[in-house]
Amino acid sequence: MGGDHVTGLEERVGRAAGVGPLLLGVRHHGPGSARAVRAALEEARPRVVLIEGPPEADALIPLAADEEMRPPVALLAHAVDEPGRSAFWPLAEFSPEWVAIRWALEHDVPARFIDLPATHTLAWGRPEDEAAGEGESPLDAGTADNEGDSGPGPEPASGLGPASGPEPASGPEPGPADVRIDPLGVLAETAGYDDPERWWEDVVEHRGVGKGDALAPFTVLEEAMGALRETYGSGGHDRDLVREAYMRLQVRAAQREFEDGVAVVCGAWHVPALRRKTTVAADKALLKGLPKVKTDMTWVPWTHRRLSRVSGYGAGIDSPGWYGHLFSAPDRPVERWMTKVAGLLRAEDRLVSSAHVIEAVRLAETLAAMRGRPLPGLSETTDAVRAVMCEGSDVPLALVRDRLVVGDVLGEVPPTAPAVPLQRDLARLQRRLRLKPEALERELELDLRKETDAARSRLLHRLRLLGVAWGEPAVSRGSTGTFRETWRLRWEPELSVRVAEAGVWGTTVLSAATAKAEADAVTAQGLADVTALAERCLLAELSDALPTVMRILADRAALDADVGRLAQALPALVRSLRYGDVRGTDTGALGEVAAGLAERVFVGLPPACAALDADGAEEMRRHVDAVHGAVGLLGDAPAAGRGQLRARWQSVLRVLSGRDTVPGVIRGRAVRLLLDDGELAQDEAARLMGLVLSPGTPPADAAAWIEGFVGGGSGGGMLLVHDERLLGLVDAWLTGVPAEAFTDVLPLLRRTFSAYEPGVRRTLGELVRRGPGAGSGGTGTGTGSGIPGFAAELDTERADAVLPVLRLLLGLDEVAEHIGDDLVGVRG
Repeated sequence: MGGDHVTGLEERVGRAAGVGPLLLGVRHHGPGSARAVRAALEEARPRVVLIEGPPEADALIPLAADEEMRPPVALLAHAVDEPGRSAFWPLAEFSPEWVAIRWALEHDVPARFIDLPATHTLAWGRPEDEAAGEGESPLDAGTADNEGDSGPGPEPASGLGPASGPEPASGPEPGPADVRIDPLGVLAETAGYDDPERWWEDVVEHRGVGKGDALAPFTVLEEAMGALRETYGSGGHDRDLVREAYMRLQVRAAQREFEDGVAVVCGAWHVPALRRKTTVAADKALLKGLPKVKTDMTWVPWTHRRLSRVSGYGAGIDSPGWYGHLFSAPDRPVERWMTKVAGLLRAEDRLVSSAHVIEAVRLAETLAAMRGRPLPGLSETTDAVRAVMCEGSDVPLALVRDRLVVGDVLGEVPPTAPAVPLQRDLARLQRRLRLKPEALERELELDLRKETDAARSRLLHRLRLLGVAWGEPAVSRGSTGTFRETWRLRWEPELSVRVAEAGVWGTTVLSAATAKAEADAVTAQGLADVTALAERCLLAELSDALPTVMRILADRAALDADVGRLAQALPALVRSLRYGDVRGTDTGALGEVAAGLAERVFVGLPPACAALDADGAEEMRRHVDAVHGAVGLLGDAPAAGRGQLRARWQSVLRVLSGRDTVPGVIRGRAVRLLLDDGELAQDEAARLMGLVLSPGTPPADAAAWIEGFVGGGSGGGMLLVHDERLLGLVDAWLTGVPAEAFTDVLPLLRRTFSAYEPGVRRTLGELVRRGPGAGSGGTGTGTGSGIPGFAAELDTERADAVLPVLRLLLGLDEVAEHIGDDLVGVRG
C-alpha cells in the first residue's frame, strides 16, 4: 500500500494523461472509507462529485448543509399513488456518501446522484424479484434500504444491503460462474480470517491515511474487486448489471461536461464494472423497457439501530455506534471508548472507577498484541469490558452493546425538507404538545384532566387509528383511575412511510383520522370490529366520524342474530360510555345502542346456551362474564330506559342457573354471579350446589358446575375459604366420585384449583386436612346469627391484638402525643 499503488491507479484511470474519472470504491457506512474519501477528494480536488444514489434526490442535496440536519438520516422515496411502496437510502455521519456530499457543499462543487432512478427501483418490486435482493454485497450495502411490508413494492433485503434493483428487461444471461457471493467474506477468508468484520477493521479501520497515500486504499480495493469479478462475474447480483449500465451513462455525461474533473463515490463492487469499456448502445439496451412509477422523495430521520443488521433492515453493519465512535475519535479511540462505557455503567449505578478504565485499556491492548492485531478492535474492547468492568457478567455487557455498540441515536431533518401535508401537521402538533420523537423507548404518563395531556392522548389515539404506531398503550402502574393513561413511545424511521401512506386520508391528523374511521366502519367485517372502532373514535375524540360509525353499528346490531357476537360487542360499547366522564364526549347515541344490544343479548342468551360442547360452553361462559360486567356499568348510568337492565339480567341468570339443558359451567357461573350480587341467599346457593353434587349427577357435569362456580379467576377460592359449608359439599362430592370417573374429571378440577393463589391453596389444604366445619374462630361454619362464613361472635382478644399495629400505621400515637404536649403547654 505504498506510493507505487498511487502511480498504478493514475496509469489505469489515465489521470496523468488528462482522461478518465477518479473512481473511489467504498464500503457503505465504513468510517475508514469515509476518512479515505475525504482525503482523496482533498488531494484530487474534482470539479464534480458523483455519488451512488437516486438521481431524484439531487434537489435535496443542499439541505445536507442545513444547521438543523443531523445524521443519521435517510432519503425516502415512495410511490405517489401507493406510499407503501417505498425505499430508503440511509446515511450516517461516517458514511462515505455523506462525507462526499458535505465536502462538495463546503467547496461549492456540484454533487449528483447517479444510481438507477427510484422511479424504476420502486416499480421493480415484484414479489418474484424478492430473491434477487438477498445476500447483497457488503461492500455495496446500505445505499438503498427498501421497505415494502405495506403493500407491493421492493422487499427488504436479508443481507447487509438492499434489494439490488429490478431484473434487466434484456441483457446477458448470468453465466455458470455467477454464483451469489459475499465479497467481504471471500477477501477475509483469502487473508486467513474467519470474521469478515475483523478483517475489515484490521486492513481499513485501523489504518490511517498518510501524506501522499490518499488514493492507495482505493487502488488495492479496486484490484481485489476486479479479481473477484473476473472469477465470479456479477456475483449473482444480476440487478447490478442494470444499475451499473445507468451509472456508466451518467459518468460519461459528467465527463462531457467537466472533462477530467470527475470523482465517483460508489460501492467498491461496482468499480470494475464502471471501469470496463462498453458502448453507449449496449448500456442503453439494458435500460430499455424498465417499468416506471411516479415517485416523491424527501429526507427523514434515521437511527443507528436501523443501520444494524440485527434490526432486520440490512443496512450493512453490526455496530453502528462503535463505527460512529471510530469516525469521531480518530485519536486514542480505545481510551475514549472505555470512558464512554464507564459513564454508561455509572449511570446504571454500577461501581466503575478510573482504575477500571485504565485496566480495561491495558487488557484490550494486550489482547490485540496477543491476537496479532494492529490496534484493539471491538472484540478486544468487548472482552476487556466484560472482564474488568462487568466482572465477567454478560448482563451489563448486553446494556453496553445495546446503548453504545448499536446505539439509539436519532437523526434530525430541517423543517424546510419536503414533506406531505400530513407530516407537516404532525410536526406542528408534536412541537405544540412538546412530544419530541425519540429513538429510545420511554413511558409517558398522562392525566386526562389536564388539557395538554388530553390533547396528547387524542393525538396518539388518532395516529394509532391511522396505523402510525408511535405510541402503544400500557398498564398504568400508579393509578387505576379512568383519568390515567400510560403510553410507551418509540419513534421508528419506517413510521415516516406510515405517515406518507396515511396522507391519502387527509392533510391534517384530525381530518385523516376521521376519514379513515369512516372508511373502516364501512368495510368492517363483524359487529365486534365496529364496536371496537366506536371505542377508538371516542378515545380519539373524532366527533365527526361517530355518526357514521354509530349508524353502521346500529344497522349491524339489528341484523346480527349471533348472540356470541352480540355479547362480544357489548363490553366495548359500555367501556366507551365511561369516556364521557373525563373527556367530555357526548355518548348519548352510544348508550341507546348499547341498551338495545343488551336487550337482544338477554332474549337470545338462554336458547344459545343449550346443547353446547365443552369448548362452546367455555366460550359462552366468558361471554356471560363480560355481559355481567357490562350490565353492571350500563345499569349504573343515569339514563332513561336503563334502570331495569340489571333486574332483567338477573332474571336471565336465574333462568340459566335452573335449566338442565344449559352446560354445568354456565349454570355454576350464573349461580355464582347471583350470589355475588346478593340476589341469591347463601342457603339457596348451598342447596343448588348440593343438588348438582348429588350422586345422580354425572361427575363430569358436576365438575363443570364447580368450574363455573369457583373457577375462572372469580375469587372462588376465597369463597370456599370463608364458607366451609360450600367447601364441605365440594369435599364430600370429591371423595365420593367413583374411581373410574375420577380420571375423567381430574383435568377439569386441576384447572379450576390451579388458578388459585398459593396462599389460598394452602389454606384450603389445611381446612380439608382437619375437616371442613371442624374448627372455630375466624372461619366458621356459616351457621348461627353472624355473617355467613364467619363466627357468630367477635373474638375481642384477637381484635385487640391488631390495634397497636393499626395505631402505628395511622400515626395515632404521635397525634395523641402532640395533643398532650399542647394541653400541657396551655395549662402551663
